Amino acid sequence: MGKSLSYRHTRIASYIGYVTQAIINNLAPLLFVTFNTRLNISVEKLGLLVSVNFGIQILVDFLAARYILKIGYRKGAVLAHILCTTGLVLLGILPGVMRNAYSGLIIAIAFSALGGGLLEVLVSPIVESLPGDEKASAMSLLHSFYCWGHVAVVLLSTLYFRLAGIENWRFLPILWAVVPFMNTFLFAKVPLCSLSGDEEGHAFRRLFSSKVFWILFLLMVCAGASEQAMSQWSSMFAEAGLGISKTLGDLLGPCAFAVMMGLGRLCYGIWGSRLKIAQALLCSALLCMACYLLAIFSSSPVLSLVACAFTGLSVALMWPGTFSLAAQNYATGGTAMFAILALAGDLGCSCGPGLVGWIAGVSQRSDSSFLKYLCVNDGIKTGLLAGVIFPLLMILGIVLLRRFKLRRAS
Repeated sequence: MGKSLSYRHTRIASYIGYVTQAIINNLAPLLFVTFNTRLNISVEKLGLLVSVNFGIQILVDFLAARYILKIGYRKGAVLAHILCTTGLVLLGILPGVMRNAYSGLIIAIAFSALGGGLLEVLVSPIVESLPGDEKASAMSLLHSFYCWGHVAVVLLSTLYFRLAGIENWRFLPILWAVVPFMNTFLFAKVPLCSLSGDEEGHAFRRLFSSKVFWILFLLMVCAGASEQAMSQWSSMFAEAGLGISKTLGDLLGPCAFAVMMGLGRLCYGIWGSRLKIAQALLCSALLCMACYLLAIFSSSPVLSLVACAFTGLSVALMWPGTFSLAAQNYATGGTAMFAILALAGDLGCSCGPGLVGWIAGVSQRSDSSFLKYLCVNDGIKTGLLAGVIFPLLMILGIVLLRRFKLRRAS
């Protein structure tokens, strides 16, 4: 281990790890239109790519909860970055050399998802284990880098398309692969700590026998669902509501959402030690419901778009805040606890957008005059109305936690 490297470098490597995860999750969707028009891949098959990505990450979350300690933090983090690098490089190469371009995409996405799943399990406990008292603030600051990574993917990829042309899209994933490739060497050298509780085993039985932990599991599902349900559909809101181009729609939709989410996590990372996590989560869920409802029922497309962006601010604390709340109350939960909660978050990321899309499709096919009035001839609004169930469930979960007198950070 290099003597010149400190825990500050460990945090930097962890931040870049979350930027890598943002690349993995958000680069391919930006290319969906290109895959559809240039590779003749149907929309249904493109949607399956999202399911493959999150499905593999959920599987990795589950397996890592049992086996990651046998591999170790360092080897796991290095392997994760190698897999992400490989997946991104293959994304640029395989669709052009394989007879079936879609099979090439599936293989590339699978490699990336394996790496992304490992990163999700490893990076949070690595940061949680580092010396320091303000754990919740550090966790929120860490998760803000996922948002900045998302913003960077949208902005820099858009710039690349402007300069190099969409016809040269194959080089873009290979360029983005430089990020995990370089971070591989950093994680191979930085100093690492271990969480208390890891030496006692994973303690699945103890965690799942706790009613409080099941509530925290529910909060993580709601956090992922509340975030992705709006994030995945905000671009359509921008395009359909304002009639603007796809490029500008991405900038004003998911990019604005990610900016607001990043700002929220950054602010909490700086000043969060003054707040109580449970109370902050309750306020976040209430604001999230308000933003969803404003986006759905506002007669102004511009106001709806502003509500979409501010939903990013409202969900900013949900994921890292629930992680921190669990760490405070299960000090010996170890890596297994983070892996199980990551699994819950990925379940939410998968089912949230899925529910919105399914309800939107049902409402568009329905002849119900009530539904047509409710969604103002726009099925996606009806779908998002169903998505309000997730912040609502989070509010109910926090109320239940207070009944159990859960210890909160001040």
